[in-house]
Amino acid sequence: MELTPPGPRGIPPLFTRLIDDSALFAPANAAMPVALRFYLDARAGDRAGALGLFLCPASRLPELITELIKIRPATPLPISLIIDTGLGGVPKAISIVESRDEMLTLRMVEMPAPSDVDEVWLERVSEFVPEDVVRVVEPRRGKGWLDGVRKVIEHGSWPKIRCGGLSSENFPSVDEVADFYAVVAGITGASFKATNSLHRAVRHTDTESGFTHHGFLNLLVAAGRCLAGGDVRDALASTDGPALAAEAASLSDPAAKAVRELFACYGSATFPDAVAELEELALL
Repeated sequence: MELTPPGPRGIPPLFTRLIDDSALFAPANAAMPVALRFYLDARAGDRAGALGLFLCPASRLPELITELIKIRPATPLPISLIIDTGLGGVPKAISIVESRDEMLTLRMVEMPAPSDVDEVWLERVSEFVPEDVVRVVEPRRGKGWLDGVRKVIEHGSWPKIRCGGLSSENFPSVDEVADFYAVVAGITGASFKATNSLHRAVRHTDTESGFTHHGFLNLLVAAGRCLAGGDVRDALASTDGPALAAEAASLSDPAAKAVRELFACYGSATFPDAVAELEELALL
């Protein structure tokens, strides 16, 4: 993944291409024209260097292409294809994207793993997705979860960790996230992606739902500590925004790039809010 921001928009390496746009998914559930216009406007804005890929379900590719024909963007849209049609639908979805290479550039393919992450299924993922496209597989948390994470990495894919959702069971504990970090960091060259409910930079409790959300800044700082042999759990549990920001700002560029090689990116429907929080913390 390229971590150098384009042109004069200087985004620090720790935040370059960090935030993939998931506006089509809950909680935003934006209509395709709205989500697409929002993404293109953000890509032309002052903080474009922090923006990653546009996330689109495979089932909505025709709708995406119809809107792109109307808009005719100057450059192809970089997308991550979210497979919601089953593994068997991957070749057709990729073929559709590749047939529209003047409008779309496929950078990533993401899919949930079956309850039992077996070798045959992972081999099919490798066969279906081109080598120059990042494969992201989400093992289900539960019994054998970390074994599934290891298998995903061993087959050349990134594991994905779901950090929240619509019920308390969707939110992994600090210990579960720390254990996930230990597994991924223990395999040379491994990277992971995070998703869901990372709406804010710092860990907090939502006043409406009562759920305690992980913060994306917590995840970045925890990744730095994981690589340096520090206290990962303390970083994940912290609600001290200024302290987390100071630690993040103290990372050298090589250290920041190492952090991002581990924690590659995350999906969010709230790109402007994330940028605003980073600005408030004096990190941009």
